[in-house]
Amino acid sequence: MKHLLLGDEAIAQGAIDAGLSGVYAYPGTPSTEITEYIQGQRSQRDASQPAIFCRWATNEKTAMEAALGMSYMGKRALVCMKHVGMNVCADAFMNAAITGVNGGLIVVAADDPSMHSSQNEQDSRFYGRFAMIPIFEPSTQQEAYDMMAVAFAMSEQLHTPILLRVTTRMAHSRAVVNTTENPLPQKDISYPADVRRFILLPAFARRNYAELVKMQSTFVRQAEQSPFNAYIKGSNPRKAVLATGIGWNYVIENEAGKLGYSLIKVSQYPLPEALVSEALADGAEEILVVEEGQPVVEELLRGMVPSTVKLRGRLTGDLPRMGELTPDALRVALGLEALPSAPADDIVMPRPPALCQGCGHRDMYAALNEVAREYEHARIFGDIGCYTLGALSPFHALHSCVEMGASITMAKGAADAGQFPAIAVIGDSTFTHSGITGLLDCVNANANVVILISDNLTTGMTGGQDSAGTGRLEQICYGVGVETQHVRVVEPLPKNMEQIKNVLREEIEYDGVSVVIARRECIQTLKRHLKQKAK
Repeated sequence: MKHLLLGDEAIAQGAIDAGLSGVYAYPGTPSTEITEYIQGQRSQRDASQPAIFCRWATNEKTAMEAALGMSYMGKRALVCMKHVGMNVCADAFMNAAITGVNGGLIVVAADDPSMHSSQNEQDSRFYGRFAMIPIFEPSTQQEAYDMMAVAFAMSEQLHTPILLRVTTRMAHSRAVVNTTENPLPQKDISYPADVRRFILLPAFARRNYAELVKMQSTFVRQAEQSPFNAYIKGSNPRKAVLATGIGWNYVIENEAGKLGYSLIKVSQYPLPEALVSEALADGAEEILVVEEGQPVVEELLRGMVPSTVKLRGRLTGDLPRMGELTPDALRVALGLEALPSAPADDIVMPRPPALCQGCGHRDMYAALNEVAREYEHARIFGDIGCYTLGALSPFHALHSCVEMGASITMAKGAADAGQFPAIAVIGDSTFTHSGITGLLDCVNANANVVILISDNLTTGMTGGQDSAGTGRLEQICYGVGVETQHVRVVEPLPKNMEQIKNVLREEIEYDGVSVVIARRECIQTLKRHLKQKAK
């Protein structure tokens, strides 16, 4: 069967057809569509099959741990996140490499070169190498689909989690994908043969780690024999191009083979040393490394090839050190004439990102800015979400935005240093993702902070997914230990402006931990819900 699928959707369909039992994720661009697709397809599954578990997790760490629990039961599980989510799940991810798996376990990391919607452009392949596990990196949507069945089988055969890494262009571009007409059924429950594998007391962990080290040669051999990797000898083998993942598409698009270069395609890691050795044996004196993201392979090759072989890539400046790889950049690196760029269209004006008209965050910031101006050195610590746009015109309200949950603990640190007032702005989904522990630190230290939770009742920035704390934020704050009289709820509307400002003033002047919840439904999900009611 043929389908027109995003790369994310190809991954999702491949997982479904490989007998997936559960997907665990926290929404984050460019990975969100994987889980959303599975949620949409769940009702179309064979009625004889159990439903695929696919609810959003509170954060990436809980997602990784739940998936490991499903794997423990012998079932196939998928974990999805954007690249910075790998930082959140790193503890569980690294230790899953030591416990190994029972049912197949694939971790999908969607990297974001050029930082289209991210704080950095870190490369998740480093995490795969750090954990010493196999990595898959599809070059096409078809490969993304095909890899799922192969990776799940390999995960179970070798008892290891698998990292599948994609980038924004692969995740969010479409292609025709051929899917199987005979999807695999879900696996039955089966317990690990050795329960102690999952008990990481030092004695057991040392044994497991020794096994993981021994498996490295097997992982390399699997990569060298992988159908996703290839070596094509050119008519001018003195020059070679090694391309990884989506970079292979750009090599084909520029017809590098017609230049006589030998071509090495890498879409499964560890780096297949035998393919590189073939190129060297055929006389390669120069290798251009084409990889999306950071120079992971280029650095590896420096310790693998003789010093007489010239390496070119991002480290040498032959390809841009930052940002997304492009066919045009590769064309220049191949020595081809640059294609003429299209003239800019004067009619299309740039539109900077801004909060939606009618958004409750707007009224919250309007009130907050007025009150903050009453203090000479007020500092407002922001967080990750659509409300981060409050840092831009017309509000210019935020003084920091670092990572999920940092607003609360940075405000606490500033208060510890003597800052007054120290105010944190955080969304409802981000608060349950990473803010609760920071709030507990504030309570334990009786920090003089005001935490403003801008509650739009959803995970707004990524499309309106469920928020873990909806309807329970007050109870969470009470349970953490905030005094009940200092957990205040306001509705951010123009008519309530004076009330909101008075509440903020009162809580700023209170010497201790205050939480102000500004609650109004996201304007986009409200429109969606009204349409559903009308139908």
